[in-house]
Amino acid sequence: MTIRFVRLLVALFLATSYLAHASEPQWVEVRSPNFSVITDAGDRRGRDAALRFEQMRGAFGALLTKAQVNLSVPMQIVAFRNSKQMRQFAPLFNGKPTEVAGLFIGGQDRTFILLDMSVENPWTVVFHEYAHRLMDGNLTVHTDPWFEEGFAEYFASIEVDGKQARIGKIPTETYQILQQYSMMKVADLFRVQQNTKTYNESGDHRTVFYVQSGLVMHYIFDNQWMPKAGQYFDLSHNQNVPVDDAIQRAFGMTSLQFDKELRNYLSAGRYKYYALPAPKGLDAATFKVTAVTPLDAQVLLADLHLHSQDYQEKALAEYDAILKTDPNHAGALRGAGYACLQRRDMERARSYFQRASRQDSKDPFVHYYSAMLMDRTDGGRPTAEQSSEMERELEATIALDPNFADAYSMLAFAQMSSGDMSKATASMKKAVELSPRNDSYLYNLASIYMANRKADDAIPILEALTRSSERGIAAQATAALTQAREFKAFIAKGGTTERPAGLRNETGPKDEAAQLPPPPVSAGAAHFLKGKLLRADCGTPPAALLTVSSGGKEWKLRVRDSQHVILIGADQFSCDWTNQAVAVNFRDGKDGAGEVISLEVQ
Repeated sequence: MTIRFVRLLVALFLATSYLAHASEPQWVEVRSPNFSVITDAGDRRGRDAALRFEQMRGAFGALLTKAQVNLSVPMQIVAFRNSKQMRQFAPLFNGKPTEVAGLFIGGQDRTFILLDMSVENPWTVVFHEYAHRLMDGNLTVHTDPWFEEGFAEYFASIEVDGKQARIGKIPTETYQILQQYSMMKVADLFRVQQNTKTYNESGDHRTVFYVQSGLVMHYIFDNQWMPKAGQYFDLSHNQNVPVDDAIQRAFGMTSLQFDKELRNYLSAGRYKYYALPAPKGLDAATFKVTAVTPLDAQVLLADLHLHSQDYQEKALAEYDAILKTDPNHAGALRGAGYACLQRRDMERARSYFQRASRQDSKDPFVHYYSAMLMDRTDGGRPTAEQSSEMERELEATIALDPNFADAYSMLAFAQMSSGDMSKATASMKKAVELSPRNDSYLYNLASIYMANRKADDAIPILEALTRSSERGIAAQATAALTQAREFKAFIAKGGTTERPAGLRNETGPKDEAAQLPPPPVSAGAAHFLKGKLLRADCGTPPAALLTVSSGGKEWKLRVRDSQHVILIGADQFSCDWTNQAVAVNFRDGKDGAGEVISLEVQ
């Protein structure tokens, strides 16, 4: 082999290596005042994505006249340079990735917005979902699907160019769809609920529902009818006024007249187009840009897979591959721990979180997941020591991310377990403040009020929750409301704020006080347990003693009144249940047996 030939091979190898390296995506993070965009599409596209979301956020605040816009779940924007990258995370249909330009992935702990920067307009879909998240973090009342989806459609049509946001343009597709298909009657549109067939099944009716909801929202904004819309929801939701009557009283016209007005509005083709300047002092050139290492980028992609239903099985293997390269990579350790936690592999999860914490104590998710692990250990029954440690971990989470609503909610339960009801109330109220339409947070706040014997504070919350779109919450709230009202009535008749004496002795005299169901919660620490109901001993009716197997242990849980217990998944309590999968919320009892708050039959 000649020297010249060897040199040629070396040169060819170096050129090939350079090209391979150059083709690898170079990831950067762009940070604007309110967003983080991680992208392999370059600094300029990353700045553009961050600027558009800043403008969207500003437009939302301007139209709702809010000085502070909340986003209660941490959000990460990921902007891919091409469709090939994007398809690795697209939902599967018949085993193949669907074609999407934008994608929203939601979770209790984190949300992700994915963008394909190689297409002309990746914004519409993600702006729609982002609008929903903004509503959840900033509106204090539940509305109806036509308003929720119409509002999101209205915002999805926003156009931003770096200098201003233009909002109010009715998309051409709206005219085409509503000309091709018949419009729904406004009264029928307003009657659609989350469990309605039109809202949940794909097809022409659902398409018309979304498009017409957007048209109604354009009409409301153009006519400055938002106060009237608020009056409509007060009538229909709070006063239970029928839809047609509520339309007449709120909008000053019959539903048939509303139909005519909307058709004329559509056929006229005229709408108001608002130009909103970019928020003051917002300059994309000032956004901070930092390089993202290849391993950090791989962790991000594994995080996306872990939070995507179709790809969760891939995530743990991806974390393991990263840890083979760098056994101390904090992000991979955190992600692997959360993957194990999701699989209920508690020991491995604990080991990963401990190692992650040693590597990066400034990661809020490490602290949050560690607290979640303690909350779920031993069937959701943390010890006093674990409760204290949970509080420390969650306080660290909140110090690093003060707007993380679920961290406050979990902290409230840890504080309840420690017996500090005042702090628990404050923490749960903060969770509700950050996510005011989260029905679970509201129900938990009402439960804390009842644990403090504050029925007057709990009752208004429970009354609103009886109309929750979440069936389980509505059932729990209905039962708890009855108990709260009866407890309030007992106090009004001269009873003390302590539990009525008759309720402590099921075999005692059946006087009026003894017939009252207990308050929905007791003063003991709250726990959650999933397992198998082995048997129900109903020897001292109306009480029942449940034996539940979970985590290799048997738990004794007392139902004070089987006719009034909050029951989900079954019409009535049965003493014949055996080997039945259940989920139980309960509190510590004085004699070692837990006091059941709610029982879900699965």
